Amino acid sequence: MSSALLRNLTIVSVFLLLLGGGPATTSYAGNETRTLKIADGRGDWGYPNPFLHYPRGVGYIRMSWVFDTLVWKDESGFIPALAQEWSYDPEHLAFTFKLNPKARWHDGEPLTAADVVFTVAYFQKHPYHWVMLDHVKEAKAIDRHTVTIFLTRPYAPFISNIGGIMPILPRHIWQEVSDPRNFNEPSAFIGSGPYVFKNFDQARGSYLYEAFADYYQGRPTAERLIYLRAGQPLVALTGGQADLANIRPEMAAQLRQRGFEIISDQRGWNKKLMINHRRAPFNERKFRQALAHAIDRREIIDRAHRGFGAPASYGLLSVDHPMYNPDTPDYPTDQAKARQLLEHLGYRADAQGYYHRDGRPLKVELLASTITAAGETAADRDGEVIRRQLNAVGIRVELVNLEQATTDSRVRNWQFDLALSGHGGIGGDPLILVEMISGEVGAGSVNSARFDDNPELARLLREQMTAMDPDERRRLVHRIQELHALEVPAIPLYYPDSLAAYQPAKGVRWFFTPGGIGKGVPIPQNKVSLLP
Repeated sequence: MSSALLRNLTIVSVFLLLLGGGPATTSYAGNETRTLKIADGRGDWGYPNPFLHYPRGVGYIRMSWVFDTLVWKDESGFIPALAQEWSYDPEHLAFTFKLNPKARWHDGEPLTAADVVFTVAYFQKHPYHWVMLDHVKEAKAIDRHTVTIFLTRPYAPFISNIGGIMPILPRHIWQEVSDPRNFNEPSAFIGSGPYVFKNFDQARGSYLYEAFADYYQGRPTAERLIYLRAGQPLVALTGGQADLANIRPEMAAQLRQRGFEIISDQRGWNKKLMINHRRAPFNERKFRQALAHAIDRREIIDRAHRGFGAPASYGLLSVDHPMYNPDTPDYPTDQAKARQLLEHLGYRADAQGYYHRDGRPLKVELLASTITAAGETAADRDGEVIRRQLNAVGIRVELVNLEQATTDSRVRNWQFDLALSGHGGIGGDPLILVEMISGEVGAGSVNSARFDDNPELARLLREQMTAMDPDERRRLVHRIQELHALEVPAIPLYYPDSLAAYQPAKGVRWFFTPGGIGKGVPIPQNKVSLLP
């Protein structure tokens, strides 16, 4: 890290300490909308550029204030960002974008088509884990403000998962960077977004951004944007130290009475039970189905989450998704059915539970840990409920509580039986099905089932990515959901109720983006909220 950046971090530590003791408006008398603060339970989500942010949705949001994409989303769908307009040429498999000529980098340099061409080539050489460029051949500058991106084959998620996610990099800075994961100079954070990154205090988990005066869509309405790590975000919100925070659903009524605006999300995040289908007995489809029948998802929601949530679809996509299949098979809670499936596989039971054919007790290990949902971390109580439910049908469960990083590592390396996990993105493009099911595409994800045992399912996952006709793609996605439910390579458990509260007196209207921000991030921090 450079000495200049270290000096800046020291300055912002003092700055945030001075700000953190009182209401968010008192430090800037006379302009109550000048500073906005967002409370966050974890704080450290990495530095806000494509190669240094933490690989979850919260890290992407931190970066999105600084780096713009070609297109973006608001409450109605895709909207122009760096690209004023775009079109698709099916004959040449090409997307053409007309860039906004007013766009500038934070150092004052103009943003041109050459920057987009460079970004595509750079990410092809140095992959960015949020953007899949396997279908992209190359990008070419047609003129100073027009760029065409050519595909090797049709790619249905292009606008949502490349145009709407890929952060554009300044060529004049990054062309000399050969090791982007160790590039942490101040120039590594020069973007074209509405806010200029000023400082990140890693120890405090605090971020400081300042409005970019020459932003091509107009100067942002808040002069400063600050993220504060708060052990209790709700306390920070009600005490005036923060203007926006995620809240527990049971607090909504009380906060509404106190004048806070309450917003709720679609079902865009799901908790699920990961299954090691490479290991016996979990490699048997009927055994996985027995687990599904043994687990009472409504009881998990009621006991561990006070009833705030909805059972998930076994097809993964929720009822809020435009391609949700209402005819996806289900597994009603049925202990007798679970036992029937186990006995069909040759297990025999006594009063203590089931036994393998060789007389060994049927015993499984369940990993649980703290979880992060929509940016907030909480203890996982679901494991206790699931252990009781599986014990009730004769499957002995050893519940092991670990740190999230340890659980992730064991899942990634197939060193587990069952593990509780969760992820967002299920409200976005159906590409999420490929990433969360396929062993080829989802190989690097701890949330992916990495399941390729069903040839039809594997084929359809590939085909839906090239289906440019929406109706044809919907048909394929419906069938994928049915096959996922049949195979249950992982068990979708529930969609938690996701709410946030903010102080309307600041004049900002926050919202949850339908389908999620970028790649389906279910967090109500869309930069559109702070644009004029």
